[in-house]
Amino acid sequence: MATDTTPATDPRDFVPGRPVVFRRATVLAVDTGEVVEGGDVLVTGDRVEAVGRRLAVPAGTAEIDAAGGILLPGMVDTHRHMYQTALRGIGADWTLGQYFAFCYLNWGEVFRPRDVHAGNLLAAVEALDAGVTTVLDWSHGLRTPEHADAAVDALRAVPGRHVLAYGNLLGAPWEWATGADFRTFAERRFTPGDDMLGLQLAFDVTGDPAFPERAAFEAARELGLRVTTHAGVWGATDDDSIRLMWEHGFMTPAVTYVHAASLSPDSYRRIADTGGTASVAAESELNAGQGYPPTRRLREHGIPVSLSTDSAMWGSADLFSAMRATLNAARGRAHLAAHERGETVSHHRLRAEDVVRWATLGGARTLGLDSVTGSVTPGRKADLVLVKNDRSPAMSPVVHPYGHIVLQAGRGDVHTVMVDGRVVKYEHALLGGLRDCLAAARAAAAETVEHVRAAMGEKEWRAVREPVLPDGGGSSSPYTYASRDGDDGGEGGDGGGPEV
Repeated sequence: MATDTTPATDPRDFVPGRPVVFRRATVLAVDTGEVVEGGDVLVTGDRVEAVGRRLAVPAGTAEIDAAGGILLPGMVDTHRHMYQTALRGIGADWTLGQYFAFCYLNWGEVFRPRDVHAGNLLAAVEALDAGVTTVLDWSHGLRTPEHADAAVDALRAVPGRHVLAYGNLLGAPWEWATGADFRTFAERRFTPGDDMLGLQLAFDVTGDPAFPERAAFEAARELGLRVTTHAGVWGATDDDSIRLMWEHGFMTPAVTYVHAASLSPDSYRRIADTGGTASVAAESELNAGQGYPPTRRLREHGIPVSLSTDSAMWGSADLFSAMRATLNAARGRAHLAAHERGETVSHHRLRAEDVVRWATLGGARTLGLDSVTGSVTPGRKADLVLVKNDRSPAMSPVVHPYGHIVLQAGRGDVHTVMVDGRVVKYEHALLGGLRDCLAAARAAAAETVEHVRAAMGEKEWRAVREPVLPDGGGSSSPYTYASRDGDDGGEGGDGGGPEV
């Protein structure tokens, strides 16, 4: 193999079919735990060809100078309500009950298909810019086929790896998941085996003893789809939901339990025994109140963990923040418990390497994509992120690479992003059509803000952004799937949550 390379000083060097080599990086393989100092990674086509030092590469290979940087797998977000990015930051001071009241009881239905498209487009570009190459879109705003098409159109427009988790927060899952509209949509927009765009079902289990969600689980099983469900959410979904799934035989390795923060030991054992996975959104859980991030309990029961960002309505929507929040939450609680016993923590059980693994390979496993992505391994798809920033004093020296990713680096340090062998960001700049996507998404999101503001009225708009927190702060479950006016429309019930 020839050793000639052409330095990639111009983004136009990254043309389809041309091999790319990252030179002299600190490479985090993740799957094996190996750290290759001064390592090279060769990409040919859409896959990682080789990992090593001073690799010989084909003549004409484009070279990326990764010296001083950390090369890791593309990060994987297993639970992001992407359409809500169009109202970024509106819920910075919300509790979970206020989120329920806004989305389920009052204003979720004002989102038009174009608003779903705007939020998804902005979120998808944002994810790539922050080194997140795979996102599960927990899309519970799909009230009509037009909303669903808008969501997929936006995901298709951005060269990331996406999974649409189809949901409808204002409808009963046993109705929409078995309806002709959903079946037709799934057949029309998705191709089995497509690892760039997948489909799951997204719905929650109310705890109703009649277990009406059975039909939705049966639909998922018939169609061969995974299920993602908010479980163990304080005041909303509890152990009864897990018990009903268990008793009816719907707890399988194809189910992801989002949050899983307020469950009993029996529920965790059932998840573990059936091979389920968990998606922890620590920043959201700490701020909104779904429950304390359950990483200790998940690890104790051997439940595979992944990380997620939940909603940009109230959170930072990047996995650097998610990793840091997860580590801080676990260590802070361990210290507090030890101090209350008059003891001190002498050794951290949760390591920086653990949370990096959860943000990469753990996410891929949760989505059933660990044979595709999640590690820097020859034969895997080339989803890679180079964290390097020569202008930042915080990016040197790199002494503890896993710790550096979690506690020192941030989204602004993402130098290069590659998805499926395609360079989509280089030298801190989005490439090709992504700049146009970002401009279009920003304009569309601004229009969505004006639409929602007008629909609500100025008084309600200001009240939502500056909430008066209710005494007690309770958040009763809104997952009643009952109409607010008593008909059979399948809209969100009154839930008893706090007023907006």
